[in-house]
Amino acid sequence: MTTDSANYLAKKRFYNRMLTVFGRKPVLEALQDKRLRPYRLHLAESNKSGGAIDELLQLATQRRVEVLYHDRQALSRISKNARQDQGVALDIECQGFAEVEDFLAQLPERFELLALDNITNPQNLGMIIRSICASPMAGLLLPEKGCARLDALVIKASAGTLFKARIFRCGDLAQTLRTFAAQGCAVYGLDANATESVATLQARPRSIFVMGNETSGLSPEVRAICTHQLSIPMCNGVESLNVSVAASLLAFRQVFR
Repeated sequence: MTTDSANYLAKKRFYNRMLTVFGRKPVLEALQDKRLRPYRLHLAESNKSGGAIDELLQLATQRRVEVLYHDRQALSRISKNARQDQGVALDIECQGFAEVEDFLAQLPERFELLALDNITNPQNLGMIIRSICASPMAGLLLPEKGCARLDALVIKASAGTLFKARIFRCGDLAQTLRTFAAQGCAVYGLDANATESVATLQARPRSIFVMGNETSGLSPEVRAICTHQLSIPMCNGVESLNVSVAASLLAFRQVFR
């Protein structure tokens, strides 16, 4: 029983590091990129040989990538985008993807994470991922539901950094934040009306910063868990910044002090 459980958890961790891209051009570019670790190429049985398909198969052979064939319905379940997958999908192993449970089990003495609450715009999500990947932050806490899907739009907006960014996926953001708070972590919610400023903040050694939806801000359940509320000081009557810009300022605030 214990061995089966360990094997199951190991498989779960492995497959949770997978990101699936679809479409002939994105998959071709991914197979050509030596920095990426393609794992499995999925093709529709109805694809005609020649052209791009032959090139994909050649690259898959060169990189020793497993190739699986599916009917169209099965392939659409893998790509989750039957209209745009063009009969092609590719699983890529992202080394930066990790289990939040593993991070919680061995909390560093000092760390900062950025958590996202219902960030639905793919462009914003991609730019946030790029900033966090380049910053001193330990990574991004990203709920599996509610935020924009990790797809080609996010990959493009992240300038490819999605494949190496440190991303911790969680099922329920509110519950995960409660777990962090119970272990003594400070949870800072970004709120334009907060009196405490990011500019003067002396953050706790273990800190999580939470950014909310582009239009409605933090959800009520997440706001209730935040131990502190922070604002970014504004000039000239400007009320707020784009969420990706605000995330960059937050992530790099220590670098320029």
